[in-house]
Amino acid sequence: MNRDEICEKIKEIYPDIGACGIDINVNYDDDNSRWTVDLKKDEKKLKTFLEPDDAKLCMEGKQCVSLSIEINQLKDSIERMPPGN
Repeated sequence: MNRDEICEKIKEIYPDIGACGIDINVNYDDDNSRWTVDLKKDEKKLKTFLEPDDAKLCMEGKQCVSLSIEINQLKDSIERMPPGN
């Protein structure tokens, strides 16, 4: 699995990401041995980490609960942030 596949899976679960002014970027963080997901809306930016096993299970279509919870929390947080953060 690679960053583009994870990005596409997140967009599949949350179609409003990437379509409503929310940009997404996924990279593997070698220092933490986890995937990082960066969301940006206007000038607001937030980051979360995904465990490789959770990402793998979701990519295999087995279980996306952990990935969904992380992304949903990140998306909600960025929506609630005041402008300029």
